[in-house]
Amino acid sequence: MRPLVVLWSVLLAVLLVGAGLGPGYVLTYDMVWVPDLVLRADVLGVGSALPRAVPSDAVVAVLDELLGGWLLQKVVLLAPLVAGGLGVARLGRALPLSGVLVAVTIYQWNAFVVERLLIGHWPVLVAYGVLPWVLLAGERWRHEGRLPRVLLVLLPLGSLSVSAGLATSVALLAAAAGRRPGGARRSAVAVAMLVAANAPWLVSGVLHAGAGLTDADGARVFALAGEGSVPAPLAALSLGGIWNAEVVPPSRGGLLGWMALVMVVLLAALGARRAAVALGRRAVRALLVCWVVGTGAALLTWAAPGVVGWLAATVPGGGVLRDGGRLLVLAAPALALVCGAGAARVAALNTGVVRVVVAGGLVLLPVLLLSDPLTTSRWRLHAAEYPAEYEAVSQAVRTSLVPGDVLVLPLSSYRQPGWNGDRKVLDPLPRVQPREPVSSDELVVSGTVVAGEDPRVRAAARALAEPTAAARRSALAQLGIGLVVVDRTAPGPPVPAELRRGDLVRGELLALTRIVATSATPVPASWTVAMSVAWLAFLGGPLAAVALLLRRAPALARQVTGRSRSSA
Repeated sequence: MRPLVVLWSVLLAVLLVGAGLGPGYVLTYDMVWVPDLVLRADVLGVGSALPRAVPSDAVVAVLDELLGGWLLQKVVLLAPLVAGGLGVARLGRALPLSGVLVAVTIYQWNAFVVERLLIGHWPVLVAYGVLPWVLLAGERWRHEGRLPRVLLVLLPLGSLSVSAGLATSVALLAAAAGRRPGGARRSAVAVAMLVAANAPWLVSGVLHAGAGLTDADGARVFALAGEGSVPAPLAALSLGGIWNAEVVPPSRGGLLGWMALVMVVLLAALGARRAAVALGRRAVRALLVCWVVGTGAALLTWAAPGVVGWLAATVPGGGVLRDGGRLLVLAAPALALVCGAGAARVAALNTGVVRVVVAGGLVLLPVLLLSDPLTTSRWRLHAAEYPAEYEAVSQAVRTSLVPGDVLVLPLSSYRQPGWNGDRKVLDPLPRVQPREPVSSDELVVSGTVVAGEDPRVRAAARALAEPTAAARRSALAQLGIGLVVVDRTAPGPPVPAELRRGDLVRGELLALTRIVATSATPVPASWTVAMSVAWLAFLGGPLAAVALLLRRAPALARQVTGRSRSSA
């Protein structure tokens, strides 16, 4: 790898994450990190709610014991960006340096990356960083006929959420499939590995099939959207079109948004043929399959939200297609490489100093057209420290002898706490305490209420509507609720006064009250067995990779020692 490419990739990642690398935690929309996430039932996929954060939360819960939550988050924010940029550089290694640098810039600095960082979809961004390397490994597998061992680690890393797993699966199958000898066997092995890598959310989804139907209105809310004056289909061509207008940088919706679209279209048109020659027919075919699937899934949510809504409301698990814009991750490698090839072609039209200036301008152009993360605080990541009351609640829950789960109130999903700079974030309380949480999974987007799926949340809402304090406490206790934690500053339905006082923790921000559960909520034995098998399948690849590494360690040590002696 050329040193300049590595340095440029690292610089872009550092500039994007920016102040998020400071002390504390980046808390923005769906990105909720806590000092110590505990391996609870919901984290392992056997809670009452749909497995939206399976297996990502479990991976974090294990790794934050090694690195600490704050350091792990910094690694997770930076590493995928750098890995993705270097992976694209490796895919486009046959291009001139100018083309590689432009490809790296477009892959790391685009609307998809900026908007998904702001909305907090970090598992998707991990898959984004893994994707080029999955394509490379799949291509090598197809050519050499031997399974690249790196896939044992790449596939689980690229499958930390449902949409991430789907994208990684498409990429591997597109790259590895072919008519070469052993193609059928290779495809079968690839499918088996992908099933294993996605086993936790697949199995948990099947176990939750009864609650797997989602609100049809969510399809319209989460559909690919236009950005300012740029219509949704055109925004998707430059990897934009996220449904949440609150995270769309201003430059995407006006003249600069149109200029970004013109830039990628012109560079792609100029570079298509050169990219095909430089990359090879088979690699181009895999990239094209990924682009078509990713762009097609995103456009489907815009063109036919009714169909997507029907699937979500009638087919268990069909709701995974609602935010089809996440699958634009698949379109990014092809776009970056053809634009890099186009930029190399433009730079080659000049000579000497002019050529260097033109190439440098093309490398910087994507950053200049989407400069919001550099110029405006609103579009940067920021780190915040949790108030001491959050740790007090966590400790009180951990040490309490009261049995039962924790109800989090008010029953609203998002918070906008002053200690987080008034930035909106999914309620951290369910994650910050060590017991199974019962918290709202209802969403309100642009005035549209998207109903949740967790039956315990609905039952808790009915219990809170009982006419007397005694009746409310009794109904909650029968649901297996032992403790109630209230965010005093959060918006949402009114919380009964007896639950706001707090007999375990009574602070300005939070209150923790005992209920004493009268009935337990045990996990069915069949669920425990099924998820144990799923987790073993998920961990099989990484454990096999570690075993192979340990097995080769003595030979590698001898090689290093031999080289040292010969150089001496």
